[in-house]
Amino acid sequence: MYDQVNSVEDDFELSTVCHRPESMDKLEEQTKFTKKELQVLYRGFKNECPSGVVNEENFKNIYSQFFPQGDSSMYAHFLFEAFDTNKNGSVSFEDFVFGLSIILRGTINDRLNWAFNLYDLNKDGCITKEEMLDIMKSIYDMMGKYTYPTMMDDAPREHVESFFQKMDQNRDGVVTIDEFIDSCKKDENIMQSMQLFDNVI
Repeated sequence: MYDQVNSVEDDFELSTVCHRPESMDKLEEQTKFTKKELQVLYRGFKNECPSGVVNEENFKNIYSQFFPQGDSSMYAHFLFEAFDTNKNGSVSFEDFVFGLSIILRGTINDRLNWAFNLYDLNKDGCITKEEMLDIMKSIYDMMGKYTYPTMMDDAPREHVESFFQKMDQNRDGVVTIDEFIDSCKKDENIMQSMQLFDNVI
């Protein structure tokens, strides 16, 4: 009886928002989350985004709460772009859950493809040094000066050079998806860090 009441309340909650997500059953089929996990994620999403969608400004505000010591706005912009897969300027619960499902539960290839898409800012199929530098600067900004107080201003550029030494296998100045995936799979540290997400939820 209690479950029925809870279920009715859940259905009512779903119907009161402006954007109603697909049924939890359908999302459960399309993602690697259980129905219970989806309900928890939805409650959290709805709490932050009562309209059922989040625009980039709200996304940045929410994301900044996780990095109060730095400026996360540029990295949040890049993340927003990666989650906004249909490029309509907003992220729905479905967009959010599909991305999260890949990041947390996807295969290594799925996760690496998602990361590559995040870094390939202009979506032309390769990562340039300029794109990687923008990403690195945004990460250093997000972490804040207090995290890396002695960090030199050229640290992001040095990080990019190191990245390209490792990833740009044919030395043509860009990193393709194949080079990225191949290099990441050969890097023990990257593979270990990808496994950190395995049991997050």
